[in-house]
Amino acid sequence: MPRRATADSPLLFDLPVGPDFSMESAARRAGQWPVAGADEAGRGPLAGPVVAAAVILDPDRIPDGLHDSKQLTAARREALFSQILATAMVSVASSGARRIDRTDIRKASLDAMRRAVFGLHARPMLVLTDGLDVPPGLRCEGRAVVKGDARVLTIAAASIVAKVVRDRMMACADNTYPGYGFGTHAGYGTERHREAIGSLGPCALHRLSFRPFRPEALD
Repeated sequence: MPRRATADSPLLFDLPVGPDFSMESAARRAGQWPVAGADEAGRGPLAGPVVAAAVILDPDRIPDGLHDSKQLTAARREALFSQILATAMVSVASSGARRIDRTDIRKASLDAMRRAVFGLHARPMLVLTDGLDVPPGLRCEGRAVVKGDARVLTIAAASIVAKVVRDRMMACADNTYPGYGFGTHAGYGTERHREAIGSLGPCALHRLSFRPFRPEALD
């Protein structure tokens, strides 16, 4: 497999050029099957839910071009989204702004990921998650993979599903809460969004526990 690092590279270890199916295949050989990948989209925005997806890929029908959703164009994400739904087992869950405010974004994200895994029609024997955390309460082994959406095909598929679903949700929110530009920035803290908050005030989708809405930030 091609590698980015060379013998005189400053990197401490080699990284694959793109995600592959090696972790899933190793788990399958060890009797841990099915394997689910889980990821989320929307931890950073000032408004809207955090959306998590869990995906179990069919080893014989893996769509070509799966990658970290952030590395793909919107059109490519949409195309792969359709292919994933047609060939894989998929479940999605979300945590809205009020849940995020009651707990925190990390806990709300992990809870959405846990519920997405529970929503799968088949119970996985292993869940691979992107990042540093494994959702608590899984009924199977969980394994966190740093940069997993760029290394593991199943996690990459989950990242695409979560991103597309969240973007579609925010596009719908643009109709319900006009003036904020949710269909353009998806709730992220762009200049246009901050200006809209300043003139319109926050709406029901805004995460009031985030820094821009805290009392000290409004002084």
